[in-house]
Amino acid sequence: MSYPKINFTPGPSQLYFTVEDHMKQAFRDGIPSLSHRSKKFEKIFADAVNGLRELLNVPSSYHIYFTGSATEIWERAIENLVEESSFHLVNGSFSKRFFEISAQLGKKATKHEVSAGEGFSNSLDVPSTAELIAVTHNETSSGVSLPLDFIYDFKKKHPKALLVVDAVSSLPYPDFDYSKLDSVFFSVQKGFGLPAGLGVWMVNDKCLAKAEQLLAKGRSIGSYHNLPSLHAHSLKNQTPETPNVLGIYLLGSVVSDMLRHSAHKIRKETEYKSFLLYNTLNKHPHLKPFVKDERFQSRTVIVVESGERTEKITTSLIEKGMQPGDGYGAAKKHQLRFANFPTHAKEHFELLVDSLESM
Repeated sequence: MSYPKINFTPGPSQLYFTVEDHMKQAFRDGIPSLSHRSKKFEKIFADAVNGLRELLNVPSSYHIYFTGSATEIWERAIENLVEESSFHLVNGSFSKRFFEISAQLGKKATKHEVSAGEGFSNSLDVPSTAELIAVTHNETSSGVSLPLDFIYDFKKKHPKALLVVDAVSSLPYPDFDYSKLDSVFFSVQKGFGLPAGLGVWMVNDKCLAKAEQLLAKGRSIGSYHNLPSLHAHSLKNQTPETPNVLGIYLLGSVVSDMLRHSAHKIRKETEYKSFLLYNTLNKHPHLKPFVKDERFQSRTVIVVESGERTEKITTSLIEKGMQPGDGYGAAKKHQLRFANFPTHAKEHFELLVDSLESM
């Protein structure tokens, strides 16, 4: 029997099923060599931004910019939004990296850290001096996802701080209330099923005002990709530098495909697929979810405690055309990670759970 090649790694993950056709069309239309100061590019920029606004329900009070990666946005956010102090929730490798970047940039970075696989209590002590609160909605390394109400509560309790949310491995699944957040960002190689090399940074007017304030004080807020520069160019549907034109074109095209499918269906299908896998793991004699508390179990990156069977399971799945993601870092040899993004069909997950149940 032949099986489809299914990539469950959580990033770069499987390409969205329409990307190949969009790529061919892009080359036919000369998109890869298109001038970023042309009217044609301005339309590509506007189409991508407007599509994201509709798909993710981003209000007009938010601004959308393109960068090289989400890793870059970690750095730009600290440069543009923090004069002295930032506060970070750390529960895995990626949330920890955001904290480390703030310290590397010379800020007074503080953190509340819990073990990998755990969530947070509602009684967190945030320093009153924190100008930015950094929250990772979905920790890709450990499969922990934070409830939205928990995140929103920071804005209620600390209205003067800017609340910045890393949604790299969860969007387009979460339906955020942007009025309770100040900035959200992601990169395209996970939930949007695109080749790596493009970050998307969404900010409100408070973020722009903070960057302008720091600039007026003579503080360094970076160069070409500081918020004032990104904003001034975005008003013309342009970028400060020669951007990843092909990546922006492909993002707009895939977002248009997702809109035809609808965000509501994407969210319902994500929940169904995650239920299939968690249900299988809960009944399995040898495999268990790494995140024990159901309140914090991710719907988009499901981490499996596979122990000494990890290598055998990986080999078996690959033979059936499925590529699982390795555990992250020190967990590489005893965990597996499975992405659950819009490009992963229900049939992919049905095949996956059938294969796991037979082992």
